[in-house]
Amino acid sequence: MTTTEIKARAAGTGVSGGTGEALTVKTALAGFLEEIRDFRDDVKVTLREQEERLTMLDRKTMTQGRPALSRPELSHAAEIEAPHRKALDAYLRSGDDDGLRGLVLEGKAMNTSVAADGGYLVDPETAATISSVLSSTASIRAIANVVTVEATSFDVLIDHSDVGSGWASETGAVAESDTPQIERITIPLNELSAMPKASQRLLDDSAFDIEGWLAGRIAQKFARAEAQAFIAGDGSDKPTGFLSHPAVAETSWSWGSLGYVATGADGDFAATNSVDAIVDLVYALDADYRANATFVMNSKTAGAVRKMKDADGRFLWSDGLAAGEPARLMGYPVLIAEDMPDITSGSYALAFGDFRAGYTVAERPDLRVLRDPFSAKPHVLFYATKRVGGDVSDFAAIKLLKFAVS
Repeated sequence: MTTTEIKARAAGTGVSGGTGEALTVKTALAGFLEEIRDFRDDVKVTLREQEERLTMLDRKTMTQGRPALSRPELSHAAEIEAPHRKALDAYLRSGDDDGLRGLVLEGKAMNTSVAADGGYLVDPETAATISSVLSSTASIRAIANVVTVEATSFDVLIDHSDVGSGWASETGAVAESDTPQIERITIPLNELSAMPKASQRLLDDSAFDIEGWLAGRIAQKFARAEAQAFIAGDGSDKPTGFLSHPAVAETSWSWGSLGYVATGADGDFAATNSVDAIVDLVYALDADYRANATFVMNSKTAGAVRKMKDADGRFLWSDGLAAGEPARLMGYPVLIAEDMPDITSGSYALAFGDFRAGYTVAERPDLRVLRDPFSAKPHVLFYATKRVGGDVSDFAAIKLLKFAVS
């Protein structure tokens, strides 16, 4: 309020001059200060209201952004988005295959001809669960080269000859390089099957997780069959195990066979310097393969090997430092594969090599299941099949320890 406004207000009161004018100015100043206090209070109220609005907005934002712990409508939406799994569930429980016929999976019509293809495709989630179990089991699959193919076989091309090379000068003639020798290894895919069974009463129970149960039983049976075949399979309607190939002394090794080092004692390690056989086995493998090599043996062989000490009294065997880590022998990881032979006369109970380079597992991505309610009444059989093959892909990458004099 300006001086002119104060005087004008004083003039309006009819008081003028002297003491009256001073009183009027004092009253006007008091009114002015009261207006300032009211304005300040109004500002505080406005700021408080704005702060409350912002707090409420933040709370709503956090609530909407937080994932729901359990929302039935989301579960229902997920069920609608996965028609294959829903249709497969109906087929496994009651044999109703209407939902599976003509179903489109990943943009391609799914062939559901039972006679031609031997069943219906398992939903991707169940198939992934089975594959995860197979990869984590104590099998050669865990350390081998695993490839997925759509054909009935897989060809591995190996160049096991050195291409000629040399130094060249600016004006000198360049010698012609030698022609590389290419080796073709064909791995046929064979049918692997499992046939778990369940009672119809159990299947009628809606709380029973049929997909989880089926995945567990199939994975268990597949893992046992694969583990044995990848080691000792004869190649007749099954993979060819690496121990099924001819083994020759490392000094006379040639392509097409696996080289071995002898322990120096029949059916046992040598009585003196028993560690030397393992050292010789490690260094029989070329350095290129040795960097990624793994020991393979069963539990009985491991029990004998882990007692060995070097010349300074230190154990060659060391357990993994953390859960899930493999034990190590001479610094290399150890895979305990129970299908490896025991230590007996002339057995190849211990293998060492780069199995990622030396052994290839080829498989088709699809897994099929056929429901059979007739063959084992009152139980229902589930005939599950997949196609898988395996064979040695590089004979220089794997070496064996033979428990024999020579």
